[in-house]
Amino acid sequence: MTQPLISRGIGGHHSARSITDTWLTPLSIIAALGGSESFDLDPCGFPGWTTAQRSICLPDDGLAADWTGRVWLNPPYGREAAYWLARLAEHAKEGGSGTALIFARTETAGFDAQVWRRASAVLFLAGRLTFHRPDGTLPKANSGAPSVLVAYGQPDADRLADCGLAGTFVTNWTSTAGAIA
Repeated sequence: MTQPLISRGIGGHHSARSITDTWLTPLSIIAALGGSESFDLDPCGFPGWTTAQRSICLPDDGLAADWTGRVWLNPPYGREAAYWLARLAEHAKEGGSGTALIFARTETAGFDAQVWRRASAVLFLAGRLTFHRPDGTLPKANSGAPSVLVAYGQPDADRLADCGLAGTFVTNWTSTAGAIA
C-alpha cells in the first residue's frame, strides 16, 4: 500500500481542549446504512458500541489487522485519518467495500487524495452530528463541523444513495487535478 498524502486539517471531532479523542458514531447512522449486522468489520471499534459484526478495539491495531467484507470506518480524526481512508480505498480495490464517516474538509490534501481521487460516492450530511462520549452520553454541543459519509466500492455507494439520511449525495465525479488556474 502506498503512503497517503497527509496534511493538517482532515478534522478532529472537538477542539484541542477536549478531554478525549473518542467520539462514537451515532447509531442512527449505522441503522440507516443497513444496521450493524450489515457491516463485517469496524477496525476502529469501541467496546460495547456495536457498529459491525466484528470490532477491533484498542489496544489492538485495526489498521494493521486483516480486513474482510464490508467495513464501517469512523477513523481517529487528525493527521492519521488519511492512512485509514487509504486502507479502506485499498480494501475496496481488492474486492471489499466500506463506508467512512469523516469531517467534510474538502479543501485538505488528505480529502483530495483519499476521497476525491479514490471514493465511489459521498453523502454530505445535512446539519452537524452529535457524537456520543465513551460512556454513551451526548455532549452539550454538536461536532462543530460538517460531516460526510464516504463510500468505497459500488455496494456502499448504492447504500448511500438509498439510505434516507438528509444531505447531498454526489457520485460519478471526475478528478481534474491542476485544471483550475
